[in-house]
Amino acid sequence: MSQISQLQAMDAGTRRREARTVIASSYLGSTIEYYDFLLYATAAAVVFPKVFFSGMDEWVGVVAAYGTFAAGYVARPLGGIIFGHFGDRLGRKNMLIVSMLVMGIASTLIGLVPGAAVAGAWGAVMLVILRVCQGIAVGGEWGGAALMALEHSESGKRGFAASFVNAGAPTGAVLGTLVMGAFAALPNEQFLAWGWRVPFLLSFVLLGVGMFVRLKVSESPIFKAALEQEKAEQDIQDNAARENVRRAGSVQGGVPTRREIPLLQVLRRPKTLIFTMLAGAAGFALQVVLATFSVTYAVSKGADRQGVLYAFAAASFVSIAFVIMGGRLSDKLGRRPVMIGGLVLFILYLTPMFQLLSSNNIGLIFVAFAVGLMIHSTLFGPLAAFVSEQFGTTSRYTGASLGYQLATLLGAGFTPGIVAQIFKDSGQNTAAVVWYLAIMSVVSIVFILLTREPKNNDLQTVGS
Repeated sequence: MSQISQLQAMDAGTRRREARTVIASSYLGSTIEYYDFLLYATAAAVVFPKVFFSGMDEWVGVVAAYGTFAAGYVARPLGGIIFGHFGDRLGRKNMLIVSMLVMGIASTLIGLVPGAAVAGAWGAVMLVILRVCQGIAVGGEWGGAALMALEHSESGKRGFAASFVNAGAPTGAVLGTLVMGAFAALPNEQFLAWGWRVPFLLSFVLLGVGMFVRLKVSESPIFKAALEQEKAEQDIQDNAARENVRRAGSVQGGVPTRREIPLLQVLRRPKTLIFTMLAGAAGFALQVVLATFSVTYAVSKGADRQGVLYAFAAASFVSIAFVIMGGRLSDKLGRRPVMIGGLVLFILYLTPMFQLLSSNNIGLIFVAFAVGLMIHSTLFGPLAAFVSEQFGTTSRYTGASLGYQLATLLGAGFTPGIVAQIFKDSGQNTAAVVWYLAIMSVVSIVFILLTREPKNNDLQTVGS
């Protein structure tokens, strides 16, 4: 029986059980990956300026630390291309295992990098190299996890299923911030000397847990069905070509057809890739500003460092449910209306948010983070499905990964450094920061409107 026939014959209960297992696995794997990736964001905000860029002006050191942070985002599209290519050729599951292995090893090694006092500038160089490895890994992780959840799910529940992958980001942020916050309670000298390293070293433990779970999930049935269908069609074409050779007695025109490289399939429709990238960019800018600049800003206004970290962790925990709700709402209303609504609300909220962050009151700082992340979740929840549904099965891993990771590069990669520089150059005035983020949000709104609504797209389409 073909994979398509097996997919159709599988009873509803079995499909739902398998879908739940895959969604849970994608959520856990994404949580672990984003623990590692976003832990770096927290460290870049409160540790790296002092450990790797000591001796500089405070905000110059912050900008330099955010520069190393950006290296991970520069590498994410490369990870999307590499893992996407093999994921579209060999399967989603194997690439998810490799991406987790790379991330776990790189994150553990970050905890061992010597600071400027020991290694001088070489410490920062090693930090950048390992951050690039993190970027490549998470660039491959997201596409595989999103597609596994999406392709195991029923048509009307795809936004809900894929949202669990994006829910892994705030969950990982909660986990990473809580662990870093616990060690931030150490005396400042001990925290900067060794305390910040422990959360990175714990990545090796999480790697073992993640690998155990990843090895137990099944490959995407839609992907297997698409490969089988494509192979059958190619066999027919190759047999016809060989028959032409036999009849003509010549090899002319008889070369068997070869499957097109997934990246070339995606690049044949550059508008889809570009529109997807620009539509998602502002969401990542807002996300990363909350995780980095906002933390630094609140601490610079006199708030307790550990208290700010715990406030952000608590707000991230609250936002997890809103990410999933955003995905579920998009199954009913469509991806575009929900995402646009989230961006409009965030533009309106930017000025009050910075007022709350500057209050030097941990309760109000928590409110600032919580409301910001809840609004952002209405955009972030549908995003995984919105991006993935734009591409066909045999190039979906490459297309979705590249579109999503280019959006992160454009929206998040350089935003912390740009925002910190804008803040510094404006005499530490947040109005300029608000304008920058608002303009980015308007650009994304325009491109969401220009992009087709993908909620009802047929995922079993083989072409790109």
